[in-house]
Amino acid sequence: MNYDVIIIGAGPGGIFSAYELVKLNPKLKIAVFEAGHALEKRRCPIDGDKVKSCIGCKSCSIMSGFGGAGAFSDGKYNITNDFGGTLYEYIGKQRALELMQYVDEINMKYGGEGTKLYTTAGSKFKKLCMQNDLHLLDASVRHLGTDINYVVLENLYADLKEKVDFFFDTPVETIEKPEEGYRVVCKDGAYTCQNCIVSVGRSGSKWMEKICEELKIPTQSNRVDIGVRVEIPAEIFSHLTDELYESKIVYRTQKYGDKVRTFCMNPKGAVVSENTNGIVTVNGHSYEDPAKQTKNTNFALLVAKHFSEPFKDSTGYAESIARLSNMLGGGVMVQRFGDLIRGQRSTPKRIEESFTTPTMSATPGDLSLVLPKRLLDGIIEMIYALDKIAPGTANDDTLLYGVEVKFYNMEVEVDEKLQCCYDGLYIIGDGSGITHSLSHASASGVHVARNIVKAAE
Repeated sequence: MNYDVIIIGAGPGGIFSAYELVKLNPKLKIAVFEAGHALEKRRCPIDGDKVKSCIGCKSCSIMSGFGGAGAFSDGKYNITNDFGGTLYEYIGKQRALELMQYVDEINMKYGGEGTKLYTTAGSKFKKLCMQNDLHLLDASVRHLGTDINYVVLENLYADLKEKVDFFFDTPVETIEKPEEGYRVVCKDGAYTCQNCIVSVGRSGSKWMEKICEELKIPTQSNRVDIGVRVEIPAEIFSHLTDELYESKIVYRTQKYGDKVRTFCMNPKGAVVSENTNGIVTVNGHSYEDPAKQTKNTNFALLVAKHFSEPFKDSTGYAESIARLSNMLGGGVMVQRFGDLIRGQRSTPKRIEESFTTPTMSATPGDLSLVLPKRLLDGIIEMIYALDKIAPGTANDDTLLYGVEVKFYNMEVEVDEKLQCCYDGLYIIGDGSGITHSLSHASASGVHVARNIVKAAE
């Protein structure tokens, strides 16, 4: 079966590629191959009652399927070049911002209207942070919420399914390069196309490495972020979240000079687990609907580690730490900040007596047995720094869940069109190692679609 364009991966990059291709040239024959389920079939069995921890589903509904790993995220689209990826280094800062704003317009058109756009520009908190050796990054943030984000994805799929061939539960085994175009090989057969867009996300990192090795596509090692998810009563951060919603705050530790940052802030949200290549890590969600909101706010504290020669496997390093957490805690581990500081393991009794009620069932334990000392020292120092602008952050009953890891794919060598060393083979989204967010991944999809249509004119 021949296609003009085959898209591998139905995450944000793949969805917005398909959307823009259909919009610009409705005659194009397009197929999308996705290893995970269709949106309506994506259901995580963890209910906190009968199923309390990850059972290792063949396809993780949190990480794979239509909408990608962002489908059940809290739907934050950060419109900025300050974080979320380095797309601007390839296409220019102004172009990157314009594409992110265009993506925001589409989200509003497909069900996101009425959601709030927050901004840190001119915020009084920027000064407060600087006065305490913290740095608030500039961004406009569209918060859809997990619920509205799902509605937007439903509406996009309803529009695309009549115009695009979707193959769900159909992982691609490999990509072959015949003389003309590309051959996409699946278990049940092979499909050919003139142009191929690869948008496999972070969960496709191992597969992406294999493809780059087979096709001899140049790559370079990327960084990895390792840390914990912090959960506190919502009131502690309310003065920040009410005005900014998402505050990206960076701190340079005095002890080692390492950068620690807040990430994925979820006001009145819930802590959740996710499974990446069989490794259970922690994340957070939040909802726009007040009925689904909790009394807690959660956010990640991450330390970025860049490795130099001869070490190249930054992902493997982070995976080994996450596996150690899984080994000791049987999944995600939780510890009170007071217990961590006193060098004692949290117990079910201490967690139960905590004034902060956990939103996720996790195993009480000792994070100092999991995280390397340098990383843990940086996280503790950051918590005390945040306590200066949000008193109560360093309370004994602040909960720390571990580990949280952000795996960044090795960076694939591409040009300004996001095309690799082969004409017509595009590598986009978080699978490229270039984008690290919903907004940047979506923008990269639009960019590539426009380049494909333009080249055919």
